[in-house]
Amino acid sequence: MSRARLSAENLPTSVRVVLVVLGLGVLLAVPDLARVTPLSFATIHKGLLFGLAAVGLNLLLRHTELVSFGHVAFFGTGAYGAAVLATYYEVSSGLVLLAGAVLAATAVALVVGYLVAGHLDIYFALLTLAFNQVLFAFVVQSSFFNSTDGLSVRVGVDRPSLLGLDQLLVSAGLDPVQAYNYVLYYLTVAILVVVVLVTWKLVNSPFGRALDAIGQDRTRARFIGIPVERYVWIAFTISGIYGGIAGGLFALLQLHVRPEPVLFAFVSGEILFMAILGGVGTLVGPIVGGVILVYLLDLARFYVTYYHALTGIVLLAVVYFLPEGILGSLPALGAAIERRRRDPGLVRNDVETVVTSVRRSVRRAVTTVRILVFGVN
Repeated sequence: MSRARLSAENLPTSVRVVLVVLGLGVLLAVPDLARVTPLSFATIHKGLLFGLAAVGLNLLLRHTELVSFGHVAFFGTGAYGAAVLATYYEVSSGLVLLAGAVLAATAVALVVGYLVAGHLDIYFALLTLAFNQVLFAFVVQSSFFNSTDGLSVRVGVDRPSLLGLDQLLVSAGLDPVQAYNYVLYYLTVAILVVVVLVTWKLVNSPFGRALDAIGQDRTRARFIGIPVERYVWIAFTISGIYGGIAGGLFALLQLHVRPEPVLFAFVSGEILFMAILGGVGTLVGPIVGGVILVYLLDLARFYVTYYHALTGIVLLAVVYFLPEGILGSLPALGAAIERRRRDPGLVRNDVETVVTSVRRSVRRAVTTVRILVFGVN
């Protein structure tokens, strides 16, 4: 009953090692690349954080086949957990703030997960959305969380301390803001690597196979002795913890937390789309999807008034042309290119198929307009 874990597993081991090393090298080089290219360092960093939350959501989506429409609740809980510690308790240690974020998200995930674990399909999705909306409304109306103005993640005017490493870079002559951002970025990369390794170990364990069985057929899984609700609850909690880690790091990056960017339901849709865009059937696809979508949205803000429409346009393109997501479609895409390289006639067939499809669509559209205008077929 086990399904294919990663499309990359079909590649030779040496190729996988090269890809992993190349990916890590690119991540580590991002600050330097941002200085010599038009790439935005802050945008890529933010994309990695949302991608981390998408990895957690993908654990549910891929293995239990449950869709959460309220996953940003844990992201926001983590962000506000760090902000509350900084604002009301004057905690200046970045790691303590991050630990507070994880604890807050874990508590909320345990409660929500317990209440939704027994539900399926649209009921599960709508319940997660409902809990997210309740949390959003509570924060917006609460003076404790400073309503829509949000909370600072600074102690006075100072940034949180990151084990003193940022101060070490400052003493070496680096700008304080730049030093803080660099240390936080590499902390994010380290956490991301650990999370990916833990997730890989988890989904390839008996627990991960049990989740696969639950996703394929709950009744059969229950019949063979799997405690379905308990396993879904555990998976949901782990997924929420990932969101809390991402939210805590986001608070440390932004240094201010407001409800709209971290709790609004539309952001849950974006996190879900990140997993789909990168590839639900892959392990690191959601991270790639997070970086790409955040970068596209940030870029579109400067040129398009209704920039959120870009999400829908990209989603349509993915559904029609890359149904397995960007990373998930790479093996099939590579095989298709190789076949067309060997047989150029296939390219001509592809062009003819596209032209025929466009002609058919235009003909249907003209017929529909004629019926609407003249009332005749």
